[in-house]
Amino acid sequence: MTFAKISQVAHYSPSQVISNQDLSERMDTSDEWIASRTGIRKRHISKSESTSDLAAEVARRLLKKSGLHADQLDFIFVATISPDSMMPSTAARVQAKIGASKAFVFDLTAACSGFVFALATAEKYIRSGQYKRGIVIGSETLSKVIDWEDRTTAVLFGDGAGGVLLEASEQQTFLAESLFSDGSRGEVLQSSVGLSSPYSDKEEDKKYLSMDGRAVFDFAIRDVAKSIKNTLADAPVPVEEIDFFLLHQANDRILDKMAKKIGVDREKLPANMMEYGNTSAASIPILLSECVDQELIKLDGSQTILLSGFGGGLTWGSLLVTI
Repeated sequence: MTFAKISQVAHYSPSQVISNQDLSERMDTSDEWIASRTGIRKRHISKSESTSDLAAEVARRLLKKSGLHADQLDFIFVATISPDSMMPSTAARVQAKIGASKAFVFDLTAACSGFVFALATAEKYIRSGQYKRGIVIGSETLSKVIDWEDRTTAVLFGDGAGGVLLEASEQQTFLAESLFSDGSRGEVLQSSVGLSSPYSDKEEDKKYLSMDGRAVFDFAIRDVAKSIKNTLADAPVPVEEIDFFLLHQANDRILDKMAKKIGVDREKLPANMMEYGNTSAASIPILLSECVDQELIKLDGSQTILLSGFGGGLTWGSLLVTI
């Protein structure tokens, strides 16, 4: 039987860094106010690079690390809520930029859960036995959907991309999965394209990202923590043997409370939102890639990690993976 494994990881972010102090010069906020509430100190913001530019660079880095050529890829999936365009897809633009002529491609939109949803989808394509390898990327330029006059959202988000190379394996490495959505609560965190027809009676939707911060915080602590606990209860690996919990990087306070809720040491929940802010679908793969760079995670099949995303939709989901 064919299984899938994560064989390489990579990330990339724009070179321009905007600190909390920089933001305090354009809006009523401060480094202390932002950092004490979120843990965020700075974020990377694109000057000219698009979402597909960031994703394509991640794809190039994955190929270089693996020694593969782009035409050896069977698929490219990009998770994003800030695409270059509705069509062609961001994944199609990545395909063209790296020359992956034999890959089929598509975007997946599930906000901050996007990478987990896309990885879960890709794993099943490989497990079908029809496909041998592909790339899964989370990539965002959220700076273009943020209202930079709104301090409640502008201070939270950043741009960046991260991804993995997924390949066929004889060993089962995806051990447990739980994916959820609740569209009835979707309006607590939303972003629309802001388009309307001259023949429509409907008013134009809000263009910028908007969020009910308290509702999102409560949702993460209640629903996401519960789903993680349920996933672990059914997992073939004891909780104490899980090496790391790589959660969506939205807020450091959320990670503190999550650790207590699921009963693990906070040290097992690495964080990098202080450097990147909330990068939505890119946050988990960026964190994973940095953990590998720092040698916390080895990519030698000896560790078990839990990946958990949660955000707009509302969506949330977890994957337990040997890596």
